[in-house]
Amino acid sequence: MPIIQVEILKGRTVAQKREMVKEVTGAVCKTLSCPPEAVSIVIREMEKEDYAVAGKLYSD
Repeated sequence: MPIIQVEILKGRTVAQKREMVKEVTGAVCKTLSCPPEAVSIVIREMEKEDYAVAGKLYSD
Protein backbone atom coordinates (compact mmCIF):
# COMPACT_ATOMS: atom_id res chain seq x y z
CA MET A 1 0.00 0.00 0.00
CA PRO A 2 2.03 2.98 -1.23
CA ILE A 3 1.41 6.27 0.58
CA ILE A 4 2.66 9.26 -1.40
CA GLN A 5 3.13 12.64 0.29
CA VAL A 6 3.23 15.72 -1.94
CA GLU A 7 4.11 19.16 -0.62
CA ILE A 8 3.22 22.09 -2.86
CA LEU A 9 2.81 25.83 -2.52
CA LYS A 10 -0.76 27.03 -2.07
CA GLY A 11 -2.52 28.35 -5.12
CA ARG A 12 -3.17 25.26 -7.23
CA THR A 13 -6.73 24.68 -8.35
CA VAL A 14 -8.76 21.59 -7.47
CA ALA A 15 -8.58 20.64 -11.16
CA GLN A 16 -4.77 20.79 -11.08
CA LYS A 17 -4.63 18.66 -7.92
CA ARG A 18 -7.11 16.20 -9.42
CA GLU A 19 -4.93 15.81 -12.53
CA MET A 20 -1.77 15.47 -10.43
CA VAL A 21 -3.18 12.65 -8.27
CA LYS A 22 -4.41 10.87 -11.39
CA GLU A 23 -0.96 11.03 -13.02
CA VAL A 24 0.95 10.15 -9.85
CA THR A 25 -1.36 7.21 -9.15
CA GLY A 26 -0.84 5.95 -12.70
CA ALA A 27 2.94 6.20 -12.42
CA VAL A 28 3.01 4.41 -9.06
CA CYS A 29 0.73 1.63 -10.30
CA LYS A 30 2.86 1.15 -13.41
CA THR A 31 6.19 1.02 -11.59
CA LEU A 32 5.05 -0.96 -8.52
CA SER A 33 2.50 -3.20 -10.26
CA CYS A 34 -0.29 -2.38 -7.85
CA PRO A 35 -3.95 -1.47 -8.32
CA PRO A 36 -5.05 2.18 -8.02
CA GLU A 37 -7.08 1.29 -4.92
CA ALA A 38 -3.82 0.53 -3.11
CA VAL A 39 -2.36 4.02 -3.66
CA SER A 40 -2.97 6.82 -1.15
CA ILE A 41 -1.83 10.39 -1.74
CA VAL A 42 -1.60 13.15 0.86
CA ILE A 43 -1.34 16.73 -0.41
CA ARG A 44 0.10 19.30 1.96
CA GLU A 45 -0.06 22.92 0.93
CA MET A 46 2.46 25.46 2.16
CA GLU A 47 2.43 29.23 2.29
CA LYS A 48 5.24 30.93 0.36
CA GLU A 49 6.66 32.27 3.63
CA ASP A 50 6.96 28.70 4.96
CA TYR A 51 9.31 27.54 2.16
CA ALA A 52 12.90 28.56 1.47
CA VAL A 53 15.41 27.93 -1.31
CA ALA A 54 19.11 28.85 -1.19
CA GLY A 55 18.74 30.56 2.18
CA LYS A 56 15.87 32.83 1.13
CA LEU A 57 12.16 32.60 1.79
CA TYR A 58 10.20 31.90 -1.38
CA SER A 59 7.98 34.87 -0.51
CA ASP A 60 10.92 37.32 -0.64
